[in-house]
Amino acid sequence: MSQTFQIDQLVDEQKIRGFNLSLLFWSFLAMLADGYDINALAFAQPELERLWHVPKAAFGPASSAALVGILLGAPLLGYLGDRLGRKTAIILGSAVYGVSSLAIVWSQDLNQVMALRFVAGIGLGGLMPNTIALNSELAPKRLRATLITLMFVGITLGSSVPGVIAYTLMPHYGWRVLFLIGGLVPLAIALCLTRGLPESVKFLALRGGRQRELVATARKMRRDLLIADDAHFVTVHAPADGDATVQWQLFAGGLTWITPLLWVCFATALMANYFLGSFLPLIFRDSGLPAGQAALAATLYHVGGTVGGLLMSVLLDRFGFVVIALLFVVAAPAVAALGAVQPTFAALAPLATLAGLAVLGAQFGNNAAAGLLYPTHVRSKGVGWALGVGRFGAILGPLVGGTLLGMNLPLWQLFLGAAAPMLVGAVAAVILVRLCYTRLGGLRLGDVPVRGALRLARGARASAP
Repeated sequence: MSQTFQIDQLVDEQKIRGFNLSLLFWSFLAMLADGYDINALAFAQPELERLWHVPKAAFGPASSAALVGILLGAPLLGYLGDRLGRKTAIILGSAVYGVSSLAIVWSQDLNQVMALRFVAGIGLGGLMPNTIALNSELAPKRLRATLITLMFVGITLGSSVPGVIAYTLMPHYGWRVLFLIGGLVPLAIALCLTRGLPESVKFLALRGGRQRELVATARKMRRDLLIADDAHFVTVHAPADGDATVQWQLFAGGLTWITPLLWVCFATALMANYFLGSFLPLIFRDSGLPAGQAALAATLYHVGGTVGGLLMSVLLDRFGFVVIALLFVVAAPAVAALGAVQPTFAALAPLATLAGLAVLGAQFGNNAAAGLLYPTHVRSKGVGWALGVGRFGAILGPLVGGTLLGMNLPLWQLFLGAAAPMLVGAVAAVILVRLCYTRLGGLRLGDVPVRGALRLARGARASAP
């Protein structure tokens, strides 16, 4: 008789070993390159404004171009991730944005930069939903939120690197060095991922037809077990794509209100983040800080985000959406305070760090929560749609920021505009705390029951010997 393994049990009972650390390492590197690329243009803007005589307001659409691409790329490559595999979609996304970012080195005007940033955004959009899904499906449930959040710390570290490059290399090599590094690194990482990144065992078991790869991955994950070549892997099958629309899958059962409220949390956090991330170097410079100090102060925003991500990795597994709601509540006054102090490095640096901790920490919590709340058969779709809808907020952030900068508003009004979305997100997050607690019976986040999948799970338990 052939062996039979229950996939969820196989994953959840594993001990943290080299397999998990390798997955975290490669996912971390992919996220680091993602974070770098998203923020590279913000640190090139002061020099582009001087060299190309571009008005500040024009950088709003240029910054939003990548976000429009992400809006399309997230659901598109999320769909490919559910069809072809998480690994394939991650490598494809890395290659697309790597090539597009490298091409910016030869751009001669802002329109060319804008077009290439749009294409890069399509690749970037596919990275997050698939890395979240992959790590959600290969990590044991008891540490899932922690590992996903640690993976996303790579984004904040990557986001801080352009500031270091701007401070050290740009004075010698110009703005193009930002995109030379931003193109070559993800291409090298994509090449490494072809060998180093595993595919999701839950995806392989659900899709079928790749038995050899499934067994090989399961053996790497569970070296404590002897798994035969003809081992049978079972999971609770949810309705197939042909049995229900995306709307049914993402709004079914307990997800009816969780999905739209999660989308609000994504949109508001991303709007505030991309407002700040796109213009902090320019705002700080125009407020009177020297160019180097302005770049370093803006970099501290992302350093604070790294701290927020680390805190989230420790607290999210235990306290669930409560931690995310708390950071939303802290973020609004922290961002507003940036416009209420004297524009000196000593005053702005700690506030920028706190704002980054709260805003980016909340967004990392959103990312991890989305990966935990959706069932396997729609996880990439669920995360992809949350990121895609959230990108409407991300697109508005630079556009609103560019418009406000063009109006020459005082700093306190400028930062009130950046803080406002976090107030809206705080309301949605507080409601989600209650909903998640009701649906899941506690603070810990997990797959929200979907009626069709729940019936099948009960039937499988009833028929078990």
